[in-house]
Amino acid sequence: MQQHAIPVITIDGPTASGKGTVAHRVADELGFHFLDSGALYRLTALSALRRHTDLADEHALAKVAEHLPCSFIDGHAMLGEENVSQAIRQEEVGNLASKIAALPAVRQALYALQLSFRKTPGLVADGRDMGTVIFPHATLKIFLTASAEARAERRYKQLIEKGFSASMEDLLADLQARDARDSQRAIAPLKPAEDAHVIDTSHLTANEAIFEVLRLYARIKHSA
Repeated sequence: MQQHAIPVITIDGPTASGKGTVAHRVADELGFHFLDSGALYRLTALSALRRHTDLADEHALAKVAEHLPCSFIDGHAMLGEENVSQAIRQEEVGNLASKIAALPAVRQALYALQLSFRKTPGLVADGRDMGTVIFPHATLKIFLTASAEARAERRYKQLIEKGFSASMEDLLADLQARDARDSQRAIAPLKPAEDAHVIDTSHLTANEAIFEVLRLYARIKHSA
């Protein structure tokens, strides 16, 4: 099958909207490959912090991204041989990832890597610009959203369950700042693609959101 004919489902949305869980489960249900594009930026951020890279040097950060020894094995994010799935979820890493994601040189360095995940039988791509920039001709485009308060509460529960300390007030402020940064950046701002299906998950369970995505994809397949 030619690459452009391989089905792609893009699931975009802000931090803690539930898109990672939904995308991973949809990929499992369909037997598709999975791309966590946000993890690529988090892996770049973690690698830059560990290397003590000058965080004000866009060229140096792009070099880190260009030579990123990353892979995803059984749902785990790997940096070289190390499973860093927990490390990349730290707030410091997430905040830096959001900042470097606004840098054109870093985005360009990761562009080809993201395209390479499109393989048979299909791909579910989770991120912020999957449907608008990376896979503009995707089979199905989803934009998951939720109120900042609902997302802060989810993130708080996730961190507490994983043993991290957290403050609801700080998390809400961080989310609002990250939303503003992601939506106002000049390069690939966070926004729904014009042909995306917008799903508000504020009052939906993960299973309900997954069911809706699968329903929309089945309808597209049936009408093809």
